[in-house]
Amino acid sequence: MNIVFGLVVTIVATTFTVASMLVVRRRAPEGSYFADGDRASGVFGVLATGFSILLGFIIFLGFTSYDESRSGAETEATIVVQQVQTAQFLPDVGAELTGELVCYARNVAGPEWDALASGELGDRINPWGAEMFLTISTVDPESAVEQSAYDRWMGQTSDREQARIARIHGAEGIIPVPLWLALFAISAVIFAYLLFFADPGERRVAQGMLMGSATVVISLLLQLLVFFNHPHGDGVGRLQPSAMERTLRLIDIQAEAVGLDVTAPCDDHGNAR
Repeated sequence: MNIVFGLVVTIVATTFTVASMLVVRRRAPEGSYFADGDRASGVFGVLATGFSILLGFIIFLGFTSYDESRSGAETEATIVVQQVQTAQFLPDVGAELTGELVCYARNVAGPEWDALASGELGDRINPWGAEMFLTISTVDPESAVEQSAYDRWMGQTSDREQARIARIHGAEGIIPVPLWLALFAISAVIFAYLLFFADPGERRVAQGMLMGSATVVISLLLQLLVFFNHPHGDGVGRLQPSAMERTLRLIDIQAEAVGLDVTAPCDDHGNAR
């Protein structure tokens, strides 16, 4: 659906700009509005180069943020599986922590991901992270194995929280409003400048291609930036909770392999029973 919407936006924008060029062309002087076409083309080259460099740099930053969110989701999911294994070395609370880890994963793949997609997550925490903290705070490790497992659990918890931050850091958008305004303003300047190349001596197809090709490139690049600015949600290429869903399947497989009975204190969406 996002691809269809993007194509519609591109077609509408291109149709408008090409139509504008053909209308202006009717009253334009022979040879365009510029007396010196080479000088005008040089100025346009400066405008287009500056815009492309700026936009390309921003898209690179956007892709970096997208990749960090993807890597954070993968790392967080991996650590949850590792914590399930660590919890088994804490006999007093191992079963409880395992169930809470399952609920944590279900909450990430369910309500939390939906909040990310809609941009409504804000400063909300995963409630099962707090539950696990309360559970582990009651542990008083006695043996060397329990002490080692306790220390490892605390380290994995820190790593998991850091991975969660990486996953959600771009949920509310990474491109500030002034930068969007600047990009659209520069796009408008390029559009207006191209209109001055209207020439009744040129064929309509050539004039339409002049304006249409520039419009298609700019609109597609801006839409790509919109995609990277909000990487979560539905649509082709957007981040999905596939890593955490895979983790839930791995937990079930591991529990069945070792004969572990996991009782999660939540429903399938990670909501407390």
